[in-house]
Amino acid sequence: MGTFARVLEDFFTHRGMALPTDQAERLAAGRRKRRIDAVPGPLRPAVVAFDASRMRAQDRARRAGTRPRSNHTLETALSILRDLAGFLTKHRGKDDWALVDVHDIEAFLATSPKARKRRLVVLRQFFRFARSQHIVLIDPTRTLIVKERSSFRGRTLTLDQQRELFRRWTTDDQVHRHEALLGILALLHGASSTEVRTLKITDIDAAAQTVRLGKRPHPVPLDPASWTVLERCLDHRAKWPTANPHVMVTKGTKAGRSPASTAYVSHVLDDCGNPPRMIRSTRLVDLVNTMDPKLVAAAFGMDPQATLIYLADHIDSGRLSDQHQ
Repeated sequence: MGTFARVLEDFFTHRGMALPTDQAERLAAGRRKRRIDAVPGPLRPAVVAFDASRMRAQDRARRAGTRPRSNHTLETALSILRDLAGFLTKHRGKDDWALVDVHDIEAFLATSPKARKRRLVVLRQFFRFARSQHIVLIDPTRTLIVKERSSFRGRTLTLDQQRELFRRWTTDDQVHRHEALLGILALLHGASSTEVRTLKITDIDAAAQTVRLGKRPHPVPLDPASWTVLERCLDHRAKWPTANPHVMVTKGTKAGRSPASTAYVSHVLDDCGNPPRMIRSTRLVDLVNTMDPKLVAAAFGMDPQATLIYLADHIDSGRLSDQHQ
């Protein structure tokens, strides 16, 4: 579907004159098919059957009104199985799932230690399915453990880096308005890329100078610097002849009503040299270690356990009382 067709779809569906097309589902089906086709022939039928069972489960969840697996989750699982199948064929000389043992799985997980947890979850699901279908007799993942600490191991910004970015986004007129908006909201308010790209005009309260971000239970008050950056972004948006309800509008979305793509937002901060996750993590680490993690979780609409990983395992010497006094 081209741009013009998407614009027409948005126009008619928004006014209740037509039903949405299945364009997104067709694209997702194409992405799944490409991943399955990349699996070596002898190992492919089991992956096809696994994908079919997951699609049936997704359909049942939709009809039952529960939370179905997203297309991204299903595609990620197929990518992991594709990589495993290629690894078994090229490096272990095996072309039958029944021949896979725990040593093969360990060797595959060792190729990407950082992805061990995510990969192992998918492999456990697949081999449980394969055992139920009598494709394998023994689940090779049954005795494996994640071997991963539940703690924050990401990177954060130093105070000097934070000050430099703050000045960049509040004083440099050459910086793109979208970069400044995403950066300042992440740096000062811990906003995620999804919260910023889905921010709508109706989420802004100009009188109170607050915005509603994602699933946060309460509006977020903006400081003068953040509000100025938001106003500049709105001025930039006003130059586009668009009916898109979102604050962040791009060339690809100005004619429709969808938010900016994930791919676009992931590169908005390329010029400043710091990814959105690092900037957001810096704010969360600071808040969690200076406040009650439960209060942070409540304010951000997060699970209480999710904030605990940001607790530091050491205490700054400057926060310790002088024992010699």
